[in-house]
Amino acid sequence: MGPLELLGLAWRSIRGHKLRSALTTLGVVIGIAAVIAFVTLGASLQAGVIGDISPDDQRNVYGWASDPDTEGGPLAGAQPVVSERDLETLDGEADIDAAYGYMPLSTQALIFEDEISPQSDALVAAGPPYIREGTLEEGRQFEQGEQEAVINPAVAEQFEENVSVDDELTIALQGGETTTVTVVGITESSEGLSPFEGFEPSPRVYVPTDPFYTEAGGDMVPVPGDDDGADGDDDAAENGDDTAAADDTDNDDALFLAIVVQADSADEDDIDAARERAVAYLESDDSDAGELLGDDLEMTLQTSTELLQQLEDILGLLQNFIVGIAAISLVVGSIGIANIMLVSVTERTREIGIMKAVGAQNRDVLGLFLTEAVILGAIGAVLGTVLGLAVGYLGAWYIELPLVYPYEYVALAIAVGILVGVASGLYPAWQAARTDPIDALRYE
Repeated sequence: MGPLELLGLAWRSIRGHKLRSALTTLGVVIGIAAVIAFVTLGASLQAGVIGDISPDDQRNVYGWASDPDTEGGPLAGAQPVVSERDLETLDGEADIDAAYGYMPLSTQALIFEDEISPQSDALVAAGPPYIREGTLEEGRQFEQGEQEAVINPAVAEQFEENVSVDDELTIALQGGETTTVTVVGITESSEGLSPFEGFEPSPRVYVPTDPFYTEAGGDMVPVPGDDDGADGDDDAAENGDDTAAADDTDNDDALFLAIVVQADSADEDDIDAARERAVAYLESDDSDAGELLGDDLEMTLQTSTELLQQLEDILGLLQNFIVGIAAISLVVGSIGIANIMLVSVTERTREIGIMKAVGAQNRDVLGLFLTEAVILGAIGAVLGTVLGLAVGYLGAWYIELPLVYPYEYVALAIAVGILVGVASGLYPAWQAARTDPIDALRYE
């Protein structure tokens, strides 16, 4: 019996039991669809996150001080230890193009033309280079020492009348004080500009550290180990507190929770040189940070790519977990195919006897039932792939991610579907082939 004849007979049998065939392939469809959908979403999410790293951002190194045993993402367990003097020194070091502080500040609300929008974590103080030219839709960077701000679209569009460049925005700080800034720029996206913020869209008002933190916020952050804040350094020193600032540290100097060190270029050697230079200085006795780090803290400086690698690792684990669950579904689907094929063998016992009586060989019977199982597996794989791609597309569209199809998984899914058909149909086909023709003809 030729392959085409076997294929025709197998297809005719499947069409004769449409509902049963559809239910048989359902397990395979669900398993394959789950794999394709979640792998597509994972690849799209990775592409979206990695795509947020602009060429300018690739030469930034993000740093903070924390206990080396602290687990978590950027700023996990961070302690403010880097002073303004440290940053000024780093800014003049060789291999470092720029160095500036980063500090999220607490607020109560944003006010524009007497309209109040409650916001508790919208204000971010940083250096002008933090606002990269490529992230601006209009306007310019703010300047140090000026009452200026750059906002994102989430802030600009949250009032009845949109905030524009050159408009004045009032910020209500914690404690009831207010300050007014001139909007000098608007970013093109509401997503975070660095791993410190994350990459989820959120209202942000970016202001210069001077005067918004170094002048007004320095006493808001306590020196590690000192309950009285930065102004209490002298008392801590008198009490023998090892974590207090050094004698030559200005008591009014603001301490930054995090810093950004910018290398001369995105070249890996330049980035490593800037990182090593910064770590060497910050952990030395010449820096204020070195005095505050003590034995419990150490500096961590990583690039966006290195920080996002942690997220990629988590996404990889999640994908593997989902693939594992889908694999269970495929096992269930294969058992369903095997079960239906065994039932089919029993139902068609007399047909098998007639086939053998007219000259069909065992290999012909084996091939017929094995072909049916393979067709069911292949149909399940194709339908599951189409469904998975559709779900992946809808998911990426809904979350607003760049769509990335893992085409290698499409080929793998079809191969797995055929393999499931072969594996689940092998025993029923062998059982049909060894049926005795005389007993089969007697079967009612």
